[in-house]
Amino acid sequence: MTDTIDTSSTLADRAAIADTLHRYTAGLDLDDAELLASSLTADAVVDLGPAMRRIGYDFPPLTPRETVVEALIGAVGPLDTSHAISNIRYDIAGDTATVHAYAQANHFKPGTGSDPAVTRHALMMNRYTATMVRDGEQWRIRHLDIANAWFEGDPLMLLGQ
Repeated sequence: MTDTIDTSSTLADRAAIADTLHRYTAGLDLDDAELLASSLTADAVVDLGPAMRRIGYDFPPLTPRETVVEALIGAVGPLDTSHAISNIRYDIAGDTATVHAYAQANHFKPGTGSDPAVTRHALMMNRYTATMVRDGEQWRIRHLDIANAWFEGDPLMLLGQ
């Protein structure tokens, strides 16, 4: 009976952890600061530096949650974006988890993403490495490192240019 309980608990944790990644990316895609904030601890650190340096920009780690939300919603929120999370791997130890995933994100200028004539975009495949902690029934990101696997398009799109 213990194995069944452990398995159910592990599956529930995995679903809740995946939901955390989906809240993070949906917050960006939907320009929803509250949804994005729900995925982060108060002392969260989001380090986009490895991804941004790969395409020629220096970007410092963002912390705490309010700074992360303000910076990311300000930069990505207005764009027409879509993020897709895949290949989630989990290492859960009690109330802490290390999570690895891929995030593919396409970015278009505001209002142009559904126009088939528009070809200017920024498409990224990033590797997420997150440390998450259990917060009641939810998991939240305490630290997120984002490294770029590949990039296609115009990097200036990410700077709102």
